[in-house]
Amino acid sequence: MPKSKVRKKTAYTPPADRRTPVKVRAAGPSHPIYKTVMFGLMLLGLIWLVVNYIAQDKIGFISDLGNWNFAIGFALMISGLLMTMRWR
Repeated sequence: MPKSKVRKKTAYTPPADRRTPVKVRAAGPSHPIYKTVMFGLMLLGLIWLVVNYIAQDKIGFISDLGNWNFAIGFALMISGLLMTMRWR
């Protein structure tokens, strides 16, 4: 059986970059108020849930909310947790 011919591949040449490189500015540390709000939201959500369990029958507006108290408490904690992703 005859051998097949070997083809030579051309060397890959990357396209010339036409854009000038942009310098990225280094991000500094977060503002202290950001950290305070972040931890405050997490703590406020925790306090909301604890108060819901302890004094649900004694506080009128909390007992009116019913199971929405869980959504409020967890939403506060999760919003503080999501803020940690941008904390430097």
